[in-house]
Amino acid sequence: MLPVLAAVAAGGALGSVLRYLATLAVQGWLGRAFPYATLLINVSGSFLMGFLFILTLERLSLDPALRTGLLTGVLGGYTTFSTFSMESLLLLEEGAWLRAGLYVLLSTGLGLLAAWFGASLARQL
Repeated sequence: MLPVLAAVAAGGALGSVLRYLATLAVQGWLGRAFPYATLLINVSGSFLMGFLFILTLERLSLDPALRTGLLTGVLGGYTTFSTFSMESLLLLEEGAWLRAGLYVLLSTGLGLLAAWFGASLARQL
């Protein structure tokens, strides 16, 4: 149990740092008028989850602690569902109903599509 917890903790630290750096990069590139950074992080995280989940389950033999550290730790630290929820709420409270709706639809729709695409790609390997 201890190796799994250590892998999740280390992976979570790495994923959080990656999320922070991705946020800075995307906000520097596209600005802050729309939550582009969180959207990109959630969609890319969904793709990676779909891809790596299937790849490490069906195609690669990976130590269970390493797999859990990668999927739960790194991707759990990287993706930002709680931030997505808060940003959606803030957009609604600002009266930006159209932007809020677009953000929720894009995040969930593209996230599901990315997870499916990642899983499908992993199954083709």
